[in-house]
Amino acid sequence: MTTDKRPNFLLIVADDLGFSDVGAFGSEISTPNLDKLAETGIRMTDFHTAAACSPTRSMLLSGTDNHIAGVGVMAEQKRHDLDRWNAPGHEGYLNLRVAALPELLQEAGYHTLMSGKWHLGLKPDFLPSKRGFDRSFALLPGASNHYGWEPQFNDDMIRFLEQFPPLYARDGEKVDLKPNTDNNPEGFFSSDFYTSNLIQYIAERPKDKPFFAFLPFSAPHWPLQVDKKYRDKYRGVYDEGPEVLRQNRLSKLKEKGLVPKDVVAHDVIAPEESEWSRLTDEERALSARAMETYAGVVENMDWNIGRILAYLDEIGETDNTFVLFQSDNGSEGASYEARPVMGRDLMAVINKYYDNSLDNIGEHNSFVWYGPRWAQASTAPSRLYKMYSTEGGIRVPLILSYPPWTKSESVGGKIVDAFATVMDVTPTILELANVHHPGTGKLFRGRKVEELRGKSWVEYFSHIRDDPKAIHGPKAIHGPEDPAVGWELFGRAALRHGKWKILFMPDWSHGTGRWELYDLSTDGGETKDLSREQPEKLQELLILWDNYVRETGVVWGSALGPLPVETDTDHKDVIGGDPIEDTRAWMPGRGRSTLGPTI
Repeated sequence: MTTDKRPNFLLIVADDLGFSDVGAFGSEISTPNLDKLAETGIRMTDFHTAAACSPTRSMLLSGTDNHIAGVGVMAEQKRHDLDRWNAPGHEGYLNLRVAALPELLQEAGYHTLMSGKWHLGLKPDFLPSKRGFDRSFALLPGASNHYGWEPQFNDDMIRFLEQFPPLYARDGEKVDLKPNTDNNPEGFFSSDFYTSNLIQYIAERPKDKPFFAFLPFSAPHWPLQVDKKYRDKYRGVYDEGPEVLRQNRLSKLKEKGLVPKDVVAHDVIAPEESEWSRLTDEERALSARAMETYAGVVENMDWNIGRILAYLDEIGETDNTFVLFQSDNGSEGASYEARPVMGRDLMAVINKYYDNSLDNIGEHNSFVWYGPRWAQASTAPSRLYKMYSTEGGIRVPLILSYPPWTKSESVGGKIVDAFATVMDVTPTILELANVHHPGTGKLFRGRKVEELRGKSWVEYFSHIRDDPKAIHGPKAIHGPEDPAVGWELFGRAALRHGKWKILFMPDWSHGTGRWELYDLSTDGGETKDLSREQPEKLQELLILWDNYVRETGVVWGSALGPLPVETDTDHKDVIGGDPIEDTRAWMPGRGRSTLGPTI
């Protein structure tokens, strides 16, 4: 098969990057390569994912809802109550009900490559090598030490890890990394290694095939670690605290036209103990250093993105490559997904093995995150952050470069505020590659698969390319005639149809315990609940919600009660800090639950 005219695809995913964490979206962090990509490409400001890592990845690679694709519940949470989640679409891994994007492209003659975080299954049958990737190097769980140093594996501190598969797999085979404990530039560091490895894969590709390359970084996910030269660059930048950063970011977003100038930002939601004025001088220094390190992790990721973009130039493939950069969810406020690699008692492991002193933060043997206050600086004007179906958890930055679209003056360099979702990526790529999805109930590789729920962007971007005025007109990706888009994780739910959004937040999780209604066209910060003023509109959307639950199989209902998840709001904003007691949910350091079988 000759495939010279079909485009290549490079899909880059950041892990827990906030809405304003790159320069093109208003950040003070130096990201020249992403900024350049945005200047000649497209920034999308109303792009939505799931509220957490693995659900988003299942949507991204399937083009359908996570409750269909297998991650209606995250594997980390499913272990708490296997009976509750014994339902189709809640397996905790990318299931076989969906035809995965790399499988479809592989079947159509593409060479498929992956290097980075997988988080879609740990067992051999669920690895990238079994889901359509010709070559793959994968971090299997949700997080790991960026320098490959996991001292807790060396004794019996967390004995359940005897069941645990390897952290890393290459082409389906276990990989044991050599830890990089001396900052050796030739040693392992996640972002550097993933990028170099993917460049090598592209270099070794069959030259008669187009390629699909997937680069899912595990940066800037905690633990916050990066070479000292990156974190020292930001020394002193964050000494005034997260509220000053939040206001500076908001001003930049308004200045760049990325949010309306009159937007009302949602109030910060964080423990009182997180407030800058309440911290000691030592705590403020530690917290600022964690944020300096976070900024360095982002800059290093950008440097690596520059490397792979330069390589595309070098091999003459830039003009024929669709490049998409996105985050997988809103910024992280705490220590989720820690148990598979850190055990039942996170703080005990940290205290035993790690050195979180001020001068050591960012080294291989430190283990810090930056807390809910810094997280909300990067999600503003939105409400909350990762793990919530509020805009702060699901609205993320997206930059797109595809020369057949973006070389047009009507498209290149523009900001697009059309509502779009991560489920749209697969149908867009399939249409550009001229690959047909089998559809509902049709056989693919010997199994029946579900249809796409996302919508291709090809018509939208072709339209605004050909009609320069259309970018400011009524043309939309998801119009009023299209189905509503829903979200649900951990009993936190939402549904969007046009400009309207309904939101359910349990009363034990920063909510009212009832459905709220927002007009996002005038209230992107979700600050004015209209449910009592417009009950008819609320009921209209609740009918659509019931349809969504029925179509996707969401495990839902008030009888579920509080879910046993690591709630993020009860951590001090100091290098993660010790969690405050919360009797409603399992917390890192409390060790209340036993683990089920490895998923």
